[in-house]
Amino acid sequence: MDAVLERILTRVQKPARYTGGEYNEIIKDKADVDIRMAFCFPDTYEIGMSNLGLQILYGAINSQPGMWCERCFAPWGDMEEELRKAKIPLYALESGDPLTEFDALGFSLGYEMAYTSVLNMLDLAGIPVRSADRRSLTPLVFAGGTSCINPEPMADFFDLCAIGEGEELDVEILRLLRHAKSEGWDKPRFLREAAKIPGVYVPSLYEPAYNDDGTLKSVTARDGAPETVTKRIIENLDTAFYPTRAIVPSTEIVHDRVVLELFRGCVRGCRFCQAGFAYRPVRRHGTEFLLEKAKAALENSGYEEITLSSLSTSDFKGLSELTDGLLEWCEPRKISLSLPSLRADNFSMGLMERVQKVRKSGLTFAPEAGSQRLRDVINKNVTEEALLNSCRIAFEGGWNTLKLYFMLGLPTETDEDVAAIARLAEKVLHTWREYAPNKSRGVKITVSTSMFVPKPHTPFEWEPQVSVEEYLRRVRLLRDNLTSRSITYNWHEPHVSLIEAALSRGDRRMGAVIEEVWRRGGKLDSWSDYFSMERWLDAFDSRGLDPDFYAGRTRGEDELFPWDVISVGVSKKYLARERKEAYAGRVTPDCRTRCMGCGANCLMERGACDE
Repeated sequence: MDAVLERILTRVQKPARYTGGEYNEIIKDKADVDIRMAFCFPDTYEIGMSNLGLQILYGAINSQPGMWCERCFAPWGDMEEELRKAKIPLYALESGDPLTEFDALGFSLGYEMAYTSVLNMLDLAGIPVRSADRRSLTPLVFAGGTSCINPEPMADFFDLCAIGEGEELDVEILRLLRHAKSEGWDKPRFLREAAKIPGVYVPSLYEPAYNDDGTLKSVTARDGAPETVTKRIIENLDTAFYPTRAIVPSTEIVHDRVVLELFRGCVRGCRFCQAGFAYRPVRRHGTEFLLEKAKAALENSGYEEITLSSLSTSDFKGLSELTDGLLEWCEPRKISLSLPSLRADNFSMGLMERVQKVRKSGLTFAPEAGSQRLRDVINKNVTEEALLNSCRIAFEGGWNTLKLYFMLGLPTETDEDVAAIARLAEKVLHTWREYAPNKSRGVKITVSTSMFVPKPHTPFEWEPQVSVEEYLRRVRLLRDNLTSRSITYNWHEPHVSLIEAALSRGDRRMGAVIEEVWRRGGKLDSWSDYFSMERWLDAFDSRGLDPDFYAGRTRGEDELFPWDVISVGVSKKYLARERKEAYAGRVTPDCRTRCMGCGANCLMERGACDE
């Protein structure tokens, strides 16, 4: 380790964030490597190392001969200050080499509030933030992740975007880059060739035009780029790379355990949920495959907890068989099993008994809305009866801590719907009083609300977001209706949600705002320590843009969206039909009942999803 860096680490919080050297990290001989990539996560080490996608892509790329993928995370403010003072460029953890020595920098974008951190990391590395200012072929700066399904707000900064699942796509991009290096291609030629790879979006090959009212008029593809870029998927998950030697962090992280991915996609079709549409169609791992990988991952890491992860874990076929098989192996070793993403309509006594065998934790359910009317609007398909029955099962089984998540500001929401949240929480409390066998420990019920953020590629992509003032009025209304001391109420900061909505539905002009926020000191905007609403509003104003135009405006039915250049497989026609069903208060059956023709199955060669 550099002597200057070693001295710096004694002056910052959590120095283990910046040292590398963790168990299971991958070190390669540079003599055997001809293409190097830094996986850049625009948030702190604790957040990035909890990301399953990092572990998957890190392992998948490193499994390729001649390729070496290393990691880099956004430093906290104290470390950034020390790096700038000492003129040490941002570096990768495995080798300690500055990012300028890499052939490619791949940024993971799962959350819009990380955008300013991308620019800050590039600047810390001594790399121009705008793609147009990076003339040489390397380092290639690209991005992947859920936020890339609207790539336009960050179009000025990335050379290309990898749309969809990256296990195969990222490797194909790196192979082309290796070929381009060996043949001496310039950057424009490489980008034209990269645009031919299915799932690759090259922003510089698309030209947007705008109407006088500020809406998007057209997007013109040039130099042979496809008019629409369709996301990539892994059709057979059991044949794709699966990480069983996860890097074990040297400091505590957010999710410090083995994460077992059961399936991708979701059968439910909740109309507000971007992930539920973006990750369609449903593809599942086999039960035996999962048992084998879970045991290997636990043995290779030494973790004492494993969590089963998917958008709706309890919808996994064969969940009982899987949990029984895991517990048979885990119980003697004192390894606990946790099941997040449980549905309130299929939580069973048998499932409850399984998850509490080694260690009992709190339970979380997400009804999302207090009234049945509004749950039908958002297609949540959870009844009050089902929720209370699940609570009864949990309380009878000895649970006394329960969290309930809701959104405020959903389309068609009324004050009556807000008050219904309080009534539902009171009914949950009454259920505990009626069925808990041991009431001496008391009960803790936590109600949490966040501000609804309309997202691209969902049936609510046309919808406006309520104003900050209106959200806070509804918060006060709900708070006034929650009277029991056994119920705690937490609500999410609405200003962050306003900016998130503006960014998620922004166009290419948003890039100037993001850059202005960064130049005014913006970074790590998902953290309250750094987020400044004043800075964002000043940046919007300086660029002649209004966040309400992007966040608070009802979109025209025929309006062209910035993200229409990207296809996630679900047709816009289907989303529009689902929006009409929402306003009619009609629910759509889940995919297991019958296929509703969203279009996602067309991404599968066999023409059908796994449900």
